[in-house]
Amino acid sequence: MGNCSSSSGFFSLPKRGSKLLKLNNGMVSVDDEGGTHEGIKTIPVQRACEFTTNSVLCVCIVTWNMNSKMSAEDVAKLVSSDRKFDLLVVGLQEAPKPDVSRVLQEALAGTHVLLGQKSMQSLRMLLFGSRSSEKYIREMKVDKHAVGGCGGIIGRKKGAVAMYINFSGIRMVFVSCHLAAHEHKVEKRNAEFQHISQSLFARYGAPTPYAQSADITVWLGDLNYRLQGISSTPARKMIEENRQSLRGRDQLLQEAEKGQVFSGYCEGTLSFKPTYKYDVGGSVYDTSYKVRVPSWTDRILFKVGQSSGLDAVLSSYESLDCVRSSDHKPVKAHLCLKVRSDGDAD
Repeated sequence: MGNCSSSSGFFSLPKRGSKLLKLNNGMVSVDDEGGTHEGIKTIPVQRACEFTTNSVLCVCIVTWNMNSKMSAEDVAKLVSSDRKFDLLVVGLQEAPKPDVSRVLQEALAGTHVLLGQKSMQSLRMLLFGSRSSEKYIREMKVDKHAVGGCGGIIGRKKGAVAMYINFSGIRMVFVSCHLAAHEHKVEKRNAEFQHISQSLFARYGAPTPYAQSADITVWLGDLNYRLQGISSTPARKMIEENRQSLRGRDQLLQEAEKGQVFSGYCEGTLSFKPTYKYDVGGSVYDTSYKVRVPSWTDRILFKVGQSSGLDAVLSSYESLDCVRSSDHKPVKAHLCLKVRSDGDAD
């Protein structure tokens, strides 16, 4: 978890359209998106939120591919006893039939309640909030969009489930997705991202794509981008010896740099080990005959909307090595949002 205290009260956004400043030291804001792609901005993790408790909305975000296996103990590990967040978003891929929602609600009992959820076959997303948070919800919409998988008849259905929430004047979109597998399917993953982006919430008749109207958009899930041009043995060696160089082979960062996906999104540094593929029951990479190349398939990215009036601080970005019932490790992020006051505008 991050080190932010849960805010006791919430707030409204200032007048939209105010000019924001580009800031360093881990704080993210937007002044002009322009017409050129920006790639994915890698930002440092701040171990403590710099904002005062009365001006912060703290959101904890978790993504996990469960590999169709249910472990109530591991599900409970997705949340800790130190629950210093206002909202919790949990995105699951290859979720099993047993009710994961019930296990999470039991784990969070006493501090947080279920505010909303959306599912599409094995894709699920759940939104929890502090016990007093329901009164701050001004609007909530959910949607889903399937891609590939022959409609789910052959193989697991890929695609995304999404949630839009106006929480005390802050318009947030969360997209939990599962994109095409295999190293060579890069272009397919790119196309799926674009298709999902343009399709979600279209049935509500919005005049612009959903992400353009949100103050902050968060994508989480098994994006399935792999390491490019490296075999398993040298990759595993580099994980232990020179992880920073290995990030240069990450397909997601490469494609974003080309302007194909996630232009202008932010992500924390990939300081944790690649989250796939592990032998189930431990923390050893794949020992099957396939000896798959480890990859950062599981990611959390966010984008602050143009003229949103928000600053954002990433106070944690990590994988949970203690969870061992799947061949994926969960990834968790803690994002702190601040409403920029009029005095902070340029």
